[in-house]
Amino acid sequence: LGLACCLLLLLPPAGSGGLGSRGTPTGGPWEEELGPWGRARYEAVKKQWGAVGALSKRYWQYLACKVWKEGCEEEEEEEEDSSQSPGWSLPLVGQDYLEILSAWYCSFGTCCKTGDCRIVNNITGLEADLNGQLHGQHLAKDIVFRAVQGFLQSPQPEKALVLSFHGWSGTGKNFVARMVASHLYRDGLKSECVRVFISLFHFPHHKYVDLYKAQLKKQISETVQRCKQSLFIFDEAEKLHFGLLEALKPFMACSDNNGQADYQRSIFLFLSNLGGNTINEVALDFWRAGRAREEISMEFLEQRLWLELQESEESGYARSHLLEENLIDFFVPFLPLEYHHVKLCARDAFLARGLPYTEAALDEVARMMVFVPKEEKLFSAQGCKSVSQRINYFLP
Repeated sequence: LGLACCLLLLLPPAGSGGLGSRGTPTGGPWEEELGPWGRARYEAVKKQWGAVGALSKRYWQYLACKVWKEGCEEEEEEEEDSSQSPGWSLPLVGQDYLEILSAWYCSFGTCCKTGDCRIVNNITGLEADLNGQLHGQHLAKDIVFRAVQGFLQSPQPEKALVLSFHGWSGTGKNFVARMVASHLYRDGLKSECVRVFISLFHFPHHKYVDLYKAQLKKQISETVQRCKQSLFIFDEAEKLHFGLLEALKPFMACSDNNGQADYQRSIFLFLSNLGGNTINEVALDFWRAGRAREEISMEFLEQRLWLELQESEESGYARSHLLEENLIDFFVPFLPLEYHHVKLCARDAFLARGLPYTEAALDEVARMMVFVPKEEKLFSAQGCKSVSQRINYFLP
């Protein structure tokens, strides 16, 4: 607002004949001395100042309409009727500045549907990307979309949304976590409303678990106070000390706020390789029985997956009370990827880098991967994790 006012003060009055005037410069003896080059520079400067004038006027109207709604509808109709606005038809750079200033203004959260322009909650885009870019994961697509959609549409959730992703490496757990972040927040994983924790990186030494617990609680509390909707991602969750999982319980459980931060609007994603063997066994049994993998439902997996998590001695899941107190809303299984899924991943990698591809190239990338079990060679042992690096072999 201050910038707009300063720009307005700098502009000369309309019709004064100065540089900001829309008409031709007033005649005078000095005009004849400009010469052709001087007149060209004069016209260029006048054009730039005209854009600044149009920008300042336009942005003032924009700000005013955001604060005082009265009369804005009439102004919008007038703008639509006038196909050529004398000032706004000047250089496009003014429109670019308007977008930058508008984004800055919106960062204060007064002009957004969510009340905070860092939060976009593009659920339609999330559904489209899950369907178009996540291959071989019909269960994960359905569970993640329905869970996130229902949570965001709830006017006042009873508790935070907690999803636990399970499956082999390279099956899409991190990919989906990034996808959720990019569609719920303007800056994706870089948003100040999103925090990513990697177990062995952020909490490497169990002897410092008390220190980690204090730091973790502080970081979560500060993020929730800063953002009305926060996202917390814990990668390699099976390596988290059970004490850290216990420290997260108050943030994930039902609470009545009592004037405290609104933790119920938070989303927690746990990413783990734990349960991958159980998921793969079910997928292999279906294949051996001649049944399509799309026939696999949660009823075949949920109980087995829950039992493996509970009985695993190496995981903090079993020693914490997250399972007993049902704080995890959904266990999301990621199925092992087959040959044709790897080809689809290779195709996406080529397209993402703007490179042409052929079916032969996709087959060659897929054949580079290791497939298991030894007899059937059905599932990619690495999923799609190293596909993007392997297409480097096809670069000129």
